[in-house]
Parts: sequence; C-alpha cells; structure tokens
Amino acid sequence: MLVPMTVSDFIDRARTVYGDRVGVVDEPSQVADPLPDLTYAEVAALAKRQAARLDELGIGVGERVAIVSHNAARMLVAFFGVCGSGRVLVPVNFRLRPDEIRYIVEHSGSRVLLVDPEVDEALASVGAEHRFVIGDDDAIFAAEGVEPRAWEPDENATATINYTSGTTARPKGVQITHRNIWTNALTFALHAGVTDRDVYLHTLPMFHANGWGMPFATTGLGVPQIVLRKVDGAEILRRVERHGVTFMCAAPAVVNAVLEAAQTWEGEIPGRDRVRIIVAGAPPPTKTVARVEAELGWEFIQIYGLTETSPLLTINRRRAEWDDLPADERASLLVRAGAPALGVSLSLSPENEVLARSNVVLEGYWEQPEESARALEGGWFHTGDGGTIGDDGYLTISDRKKDVIITGGENVSSVEVEDVIFSHPAVTEVAVIGVPDEKWGETIKALVVVGGEEQVTEAEIIAWCKERAAGYKAPTSVEFRSELARTATGKLQKFKLRAPYWEGRDRQVN
Repeated sequence: MLVPMTVSDFIDRARTVYGDRVGVVDEPSQVADPLPDLTYAEVAALAKRQAARLDELGIGVGERVAIVSHNAARMLVAFFGVCGSGRVLVPVNFRLRPDEIRYIVEHSGSRVLLVDPEVDEALASVGAEHRFVIGDDDAIFAAEGVEPRAWEPDENATATINYTSGTTARPKGVQITHRNIWTNALTFALHAGVTDRDVYLHTLPMFHANGWGMPFATTGLGVPQIVLRKVDGAEILRRVERHGVTFMCAAPAVVNAVLEAAQTWEGEIPGRDRVRIIVAGAPPPTKTVARVEAELGWEFIQIYGLTETSPLLTINRRRAEWDDLPADERASLLVRAGAPALGVSLSLSPENEVLARSNVVLEGYWEQPEESARALEGGWFHTGDGGTIGDDGYLTISDRKKDVIITGGENVSSVEVEDVIFSHPAVTEVAVIGVPDEKWGETIKALVVVGGEEQVTEAEIIAWCKERAAGYKAPTSVEFRSELARTATGKLQKFKLRAPYWEGRDRQVN
C-alpha cells in the first residue's frame, strides 16, 4: 500500500489525538491582537478556514502564497492552511529590505501576500494581486463552517519555496516537497527524542527553513508550542520557567544571549536537567558548549543542514559513551557537525566538498533549472561546504566553499555584499569575508581598495551598505588595502584573505 505523505497528516493527527490539548500559545506582545491559546482542534479549524478563503479568492492548487512575518500563531496556521490544501507557502525573511522582498514575491509568482502589521508600512511598495495584513482575520479566514475543496494528496508536490542566500546576488527559491517535510520532521523528532510530554519554544524564526521542520514534528506529536516573537535571553528563561519548556532550536547567537542573561538571573536557572537546546548555523566554540552544560544545566545538541535539505543532514547528541569524559573533552566532540541522520548518506568530493543524498534533499530551485542541475549533479546534493568525515562517521565542517557568511544564524552572500560596496564610486576592489566573533559566531568584514585620490571612511562604507541592503548584511568592520590577493586569472583568493583572522583555529567557520 502506498499512501501519499503530506503536511495535512501532522495536523490531522493532532486534531484526532490531541484535539482538546492547548497546542499553540501565541506571542502576547505584537502589533496584531494575539490569538487566544489554541487547542489543536482550533488550529485545525483555522487551517481549514484559511484553505476555504483561498478557494474564495480563486487560488488554485500549486499557486503561491507569500508570508512576511515574525513568529506568530497565524504564521504557524499558514503551514497547514496553505500547504495542507495543496498551495505553496513562501515564507519570507522579514528582515530583508523592501526591494529584496519584492523580488521574492515577484519571482515566486505569489498571488497572495500576507504581511505582518509591524512591517506593513515599510513594505507599502510591495504588493500582490491579493495583499492582506496579518490580524485581519475576516480577510484571511473564511467564515466558520465553510468547508474547503478537497485536494488530491501528492507527496511529490512542492509544499514550500524557501528563498536562501547563495553565491549569486539574487536568492534562490528552494522547492521543498511534502515528502521532504515528512521525512525531515520524522527523522528530526526521532533523533531529538520528541514526545507528547515535551513543550517547544519557537526561538527559531518560522521563516527559516520552515522553522527547521519543527512546526510539523511538534504538531504531529501533540507538543504544546510556545511562540516567541523576538529573541531576548532573559525572556527565553522566563518562558522556560512559565511554560515548562523542554526544548528549542536556536542559532549560536541565541545561545550566547541566554548565557548572558543567566549571569544576572535570580535563583536557579529554569529548565536545569530538562531543556534540550538544538543548535545550528555554525558550531559555537567548545567553551560555549561546556558553559551550556555547566551554567544552564541544559543538554546541547548540534545539527548541520541547509535550507536545501529541509534542513537536517547530521545530528550530534551526547552519547552514553561520553558521559564519563571531562566536560571540555565532551564539548570538543559536540562541536562537530555530527553523524548522518537516519536515511542520509554523506560523501566528499575530491575537493572535500560535502555531498549528501537523502529524501530530505530539495526538488530543485524555483525556475532555475541550471542551478538545480548544478546542485544535484551526479545524483548528490552539493552543499558548497568543505569538511572531513572521521572513521566514526562524524562530519566536521572545515570551511565554506560557497562564499556564504553565517552571522547570528542568518546566511549572507558575500557576493551580494561585495556588489553593494563596489557600487560606491570610491571603491575599485572589494572582498567580503567572514571573521570569528564571540557573539555572532561570524561577522562580516570588508576588505576595500580605494581608487586614485578618492577618500571614504569605514563608517561611510557601512552606512552605504545599510542604505542598500538589509542591516544584518552590512559589514561590521572595513579594512582598506592597496591590493587584494588574486590568482593568475584574476580570481580572488579568499582563503588567503581569511587566513590571518582564523589563525590558530582548525576550522574556518565559528
């Protein structure tokens, strides 16, 4: 028997098994009126009403619905109301500039655009055939009792298109299928040990690789989900204490924020010997891992993956064999990317690029067949990351082949930033690299060559970037050089430019 696996399976089980359980606690401090605590039966009902509203608007199966939002209960509902009815959800990073968001909306061909009220004014110039502000529930949801049209399930259909920074100036739309989402959710939940006794805190943006698939895994297992709109270390500790949170997913910068807040927390740290914090983006320093265990009493779990892989490829979780090791030695084992998740095969190219094969690998890049063919050449997904695989099967990421800088969990294309800086009239050459940073993991540095008698300051370069790209993409420091290292054919040798800043480290990611 072959039964198609779709996003609807997760919400259908939650409604059937955990219908009376509170499934979502919305963020109380937001511009839109927060939704009341929702049972899983109520989440399922809202999802049906959203699907029915899309029917009324004439949005057909396979058509795209873009959403630009901070974490919110209504965004969580959209994963099931949009994807679960055969449409395609396009979650967009709300931190992007209006022109960047406009490109994504237009490139994806989204006929519907849902905009968080906090960014509505800033995105006034970004439109679609149907544009609604989140919180205008009469416009987004059909009347109660209206049943949506049935959708013939297709597990190979695209469920979401997630735009990610790459080595080109324009982001690529990653097509994630229902099968991708299903496989990722189940394997992630299995490796993370998720059960219906857990409580999940949404510290990770839901737009980021669909919240790593956790909205689906937790829903299917009836896990109460606590929505956190904006990251704040002290607020995370308060939510852990108030709601009995047992696990969360986070970028290294979030870990640092919690550790910092813990320094002034009065009383015992909440969640000790209970919370699991799952970290990805770039492995934090060994001492940070040791501090999580010692100062918070939380379990540190490292994963590695990409938007293109739904995202889970590897997981590194404390093993029984490591229990008696000294804390620093155990931490040094945990900063590795990890062992392949169930169903994932890893390999290395002759150039030590990490290659992956799994049911979580993307269908392709939206309307970019050449990029798709390049990424999936030879039946393997080419990650663009360099690494090594130990005798025990554990992957360690050593450097980044495709010039993407991961700062605070956000992917930044160095090529895109270079393009912005190079547009400054005083700049004749520029190279953008990632350098280690204690708070953000990596931060952006621009190496700039100025032409002739032109003059420009570091502050002016940074301001120039912030005016033309999202703020987090601007360099935090600028160095002026007389020349930049290049090959005989004129290509920048970024490994040489990065080397002095990473001296003494065995990896060129932090």
